[in-house]
Amino acid sequence: MNRATARAVGQWTGAVAGAAVLMACAPTFDWRETRFDGAAAPLSAMFPCKPDRHARPIQLGGQRTTMQMAVCATGGATFALSAVAVADPSAAGAGLQQLRAAAVANVQGDTPVLAPWRVAGMTPNAESARLSTRGRLPDGAPVIEHAAFFVQGLMLYQASVIGAKPNPEAVETFFAGLKFVP
Repeated sequence: MNRATARAVGQWTGAVAGAAVLMACAPTFDWRETRFDGAAAPLSAMFPCKPDRHARPIQLGGQRTTMQMAVCATGGATFALSAVAVADPSAAGAGLQQLRAAAVANVQGDTPVLAPWRVAGMTPNAESARLSTRGRLPDGAPVIEHAAFFVQGLMLYQASVIGAKPNPEAVETFFAGLKFVP
């Protein structure tokens, strides 16, 4: 190998090694604020990765409606925030119950552990709660789901973290980052 070729190979090898080091140093959780508009007051959330936006039709309270979602996956877990509107404020409690039941059923979860949940600026509702459950994905893989359900005006919200072993600090950072902004 001549000197010029050796130098080129050395530079290429150095560049590849440098890129590998940078990738190894890249943070698993790259936190960013994401606004979720659509209610009287927008909801701000801290996501550990750049979320994709989706919409899907669902049945809620016997009515067909659309659920808006922001979702990303990193560190072995999926982080999601969903919102769906109800037409009547009196339907909010039943809607939250239905969302909770669907979340547990989607992971074939065991009896969920429920705790009161509050986000500053939310509309008080007795059905607002945070839960954790152990379940299985459709392929049989075990998962843990952490989810919070709350309402603001006519919007119902669900925040979820699902993974085999979600990082506890990331779970708490995600839920602590939920806030309504004027």
